[in-house]
Amino acid sequence: MKAFRLDELEAERAANKGAYLQFLRERNMSVGLYALDAGELDPQRPHGQDEVYFVVSGRAAITVGSETTQVARGSVVYVPAGVEHRFHHISEDLRVMVVFSPPEG
Repeated sequence: MKAFRLDELEAERAANKGAYLQFLRERNMSVGLYALDAGELDPQRPHGQDEVYFVVSGRAAITVGSETTQVARGSVVYVPAGVEHRFHHISEDLRVMVVFSPPEG
C-alpha cells in the first residue's frame, strides 16, 4: 500500500517551487497534485494521456475542447488524450489531483 497526506504533498510541491508534483507512478497510471493560484494563467498543452481532474480546493472554470464548466471542491472532470484544455478565471487558489492513464511522460 502507498498512502499520502494532502498537506504533506502540498508542502513538497511548494518546496520544489513548481505547479505540479507527481507523487505516484505505476505501470498503468500516474497521479499528481496541480496548483494554480487565484488569477494565475494555466500554461497547459494537450497531453498524450487520458486524464481525470479531482478538484481538492478552490474555484475556477475549465474549458475542454469547446465546452466550459465551473469547478470547485469535489468537481471531477475527464479530459481525453490530445484534447486542448485549460483552467481559467481562477477565483480561489486551485488544488487539483490529476490522474493520468497511461502514466504521464
